[in-house]
Formats: sequence, C-alpha cells, structure tokens
Amino acid sequence: IEEQNQMNINQNENNIPQNIDKNLNDKEENDNLIENSNHENLEKNKIPSDENKDLNNNENDSRELVDTNSQIEEKKESQENLKFIAPLKGEIIREFAPDSLVYSETLEEWITHNGVDVKADKTSVVTASADGTIYAIKNDPRYGLTVIIEHDDGYKTIYANLLTAEYVVEGEKVQSGQTIGTVGNSAVFEISDDYHLHFEILKDGDYLNPTDYMDF
Repeated sequence: IEEQNQMNINQNENNIPQNIDKNLNDKEENDNLIENSNHENLEKNKIPSDENKDLNNNENDSRELVDTNSQIEEKKESQENLKFIAPLKGEIIREFAPDSLVYSETLEEWITHNGVDVKADKTSVVTASADGTIYAIKNDPRYGLTVIIEHDDGYKTIYANLLTAEYVVEGEKVQSGQTIGTVGNSAVFEISDDYHLHFEILKDGDYLNPTDYMDF
C-alpha cells in the first residue's frame, strides 16, 4: 500500500506542471479570444458611428438648403410685393447714364447722370413710386429740393428739382401714388433745362435704371 501511495504522489507531482502549463495556455487563448472579440466589436461599432455622422451631415445640409430656399422665397416675395410706378408721366429728356457721358446745358460740359429727367409742367404733381417711409427732405446743392423715400429690401427712390414738398414730413409712411411734391426748377446743375423731375432709384446703394422698373 505504501508503495502504491508513493506512486500516486509521484504521478500527481508530475501532473502539476502539465496542469499549470495547460491552464496558462487556456488563459492565454481566452485572453486572445476576448481581445479579438473586443476588436471586432469596436470595428462593428465604427460603422454606425460613421453612418450617424453621414446622417448628421445630411441633416445639416438639408437644414441649410431649407434655410437658403426660405431666404430666396422671402426675397422673391418681397420683390413681388414691391411694385414701382412712375412718379409722373412725361417725356424723358435726359437718360440714365452712370457709365457714359451726357451733355449738361447748365454746366456746358459732359457729365454722368445717375437718374432720368422727366419733362413736366411747373407744379405738376409728383407721387411716391412705391410704399415706403420718407427718409429725408433736403435742399441738395446740385439737384435742389429733394425727397428721398426708403422702401423694403434695400431700395430707395429720389425725387429732385422740386418746387414744393410740404405734403410729407420726414419719417412719414407713404403709399404708392401718394402726393409728395410738385415739379419745379430748383436744381442748380440743371437750371437751364425745361421744367422736369430728376428721378433716381437705388438698390443697396447702387444706382439702377428707372426705366427697367416702370413706364413713364
């Protein structure tokens, strides 16, 4: 019996290193499996993240497109609502010429001209070309008694060479077709010309050809 026990003890002692090695190998294998599994999960998780990023980018692009379209529609609606009419009917005796020269009888020289001169009898009624607010009433050193109306969307209209402008005051809201003054001959730069209205239209500070917006 003692001999048999000793044999069992020796066998167990021999098996211990083998079991330890097996356990270490099993642990290393399990660690590798866990690491590979975690790596695969990370790779899988990247795909939804990228998809979410694309979705967010698409959503932002859609919002920007909607905002841009809204701004375009608002601007278009504003321009459609703002209709210009001639401040008076008559013959244009001096054309719009901001980039070329027209001859001034008064100055006896060739000059640029940022508006149109509309021939009319003295005291002919001048009306607002569109709804707006009286921005200024002043005596311009070149164009005499002048009324400036501010409109929506950056537009302004200028009525100069007037005889009177007592029908309106600065800051007053006016409607299209409302009387704002009468034709005179107060423009020093155009005093040699026949009675007329000097009329200008601007958009964000840039001069525009009035005949593109209304019929005289």
